[in-house]
Amino acid sequence: MNTATIERNEIHLSFASVEEVHAGLDRAVGTLIEAAADNGLCGILVTRHEPGSYTVALDESVPFGQTREVLAA
Repeated sequence: MNTATIERNEIHLSFASVEEVHAGLDRAVGTLIEAAADNGLCGILVTRHEPGSYTVALDESVPFGQTREVLAA
């Protein structure tokens, strides 16, 4: 992983190679699981903005206990 920026309940990730993506996203989701459990009102949304650029965040549109993935328009 090249960069990871952590803001409150949101992690921005940039990857240099496709081999890093799966493990990096798994770590980011794992980091937010505890925050989601404490919140109890939302799940986790993984957004791919462009190749190698992702955001993992708590999101109220995702039901508690779920993780969803979307492609940004």
